[in-house]
Amino acid sequence: MSVIRAERIVKNYRLGEVDVEVLKGVDFEVEKGEYVALMGPSGSGKSTLMNILGCLDVPTTGSYFIDDQEVSKLTDDELAEVRGRRIGFVFQTFNLLARTDALHNVELPLIYSGMPRKERRERAVEALRKVGLGDRMGHQPNEMSGGQRQRVAIARALVNRPSILLADEPTGNLDSRTSSEIMALFDQLHRGGNTVIVVTHEPDIAAHADRQVVLRDGKVVSDQRSAGVRPQAPALPAAEEVR
Repeated sequence: MSVIRAERIVKNYRLGEVDVEVLKGVDFEVEKGEYVALMGPSGSGKSTLMNILGCLDVPTTGSYFIDDQEVSKLTDDELAEVRGRRIGFVFQTFNLLARTDALHNVELPLIYSGMPRKERRERAVEALRKVGLGDRMGHQPNEMSGGQRQRVAIARALVNRPSILLADEPTGNLDSRTSSEIMALFDQLHRGGNTVIVVTHEPDIAAHADRQVVLRDGKVVSDQRSAGVRPQAPALPAAEEVR
């Protein structure tokens, strides 16, 4: 069953008096529970495609469906509702509030959705424990390592219990050891039932996925299933050991 289906997606941007075509008729489909890596060089269109898949942007032409609902024709308010209910986002730069502790950073999406305080607090605590930060809830981002900040960002993405997890270069600002720990967490989330799509330019990160889709010059040029065994990510460290 397809959870995501993009048909003939074209995306143009206006630069001065010139239209720049970033995506040139992309067809892309993801089955429920898949783990997919979107790859390609800078300027290939992978982040633009990710923004459309995450309902942060809309295509210029073409159709986009989530669970057979055509989201490319929804209003801004309807798109926001789809994002809140179905999709969790993880960004390279973490996007955390600097002067707010981990618990409140994770609670934010639930505050915006109007969830009662007691329930949202319980959900945020659950999400932080799930990523191994049960003892870091009162810490602010500047009191945490890069790996810990990314775990807070992942907890925030999970707090609405989305079925789809989108990650744009989630290890781009991390060292190799911490990157391995973060990928171990994504592997665990995938095994737990999440559909996971990761944008990356790093082959060793893409190797964690079941499928690698390569974009170049706005088109899909390769779509392959992993032939070999996935890399063995390290076991998740205990909360007090998380870097």
